[in-house]
Amino acid sequence: MLSYIKRKLSESDSAASGSTATVAAEIVRKTSQMSLDNGVIAYGEDALLHELGYRNATDLQETIYDLLRTIRDPEKPCTLEDLNVIYEDGIFVMTPTKSNVSVVRIEFNPTVPHCSLATLIGLCIRVKVERGLPHNIKLDIYIKKGAHQTEEEINKQINDKERIAAAMENPNLRELVENCIKDEE
Repeated sequence: MLSYIKRKLSESDSAASGSTATVAAEIVRKTSQMSLDNGVIAYGEDALLHELGYRNATDLQETIYDLLRTIRDPEKPCTLEDLNVIYEDGIFVMTPTKSNVSVVRIEFNPTVPHCSLATLIGLCIRVKVERGLPHNIKLDIYIKKGAHQTEEEINKQINDKERIAAAMENPNLRELVENCIKDEE
């Protein structure tokens, strides 16, 4: 696709012998003819998101929020959305990795600064997103800055693959996670 665009642009450069404004207008006309779905040609981060089936970063953000909003609190009969533990503004679509993997940062806010289940909530968030999306993404999950007494320790735990794998091997912990993330019927 890129070689096609370059070829078309070079054709318009050689064909247009007028002013710079004429050449620029011709480039705009040519690229608008090559657009996909009557929109602009996606490039960079947007191209990756289009390839994964999203219109833009906001679409991915909303998809992830829709997954997370139904996670139930381990102690209370409410969802994390009801308790404002997760919120749409806490989901950030970051620049993809060098190997072209989407990076999403999710920030959550425990209800109290000494919440003993913050690690479990982080684990539930990770498992729900990893299972809910049909493609691979890099997840960075963090407690909101200043919202917990041991946030650095917990952030380390919920972003360590080996600790996550070990936690999910524990049948009691796995059952707690499954109960929190299961969809209501």
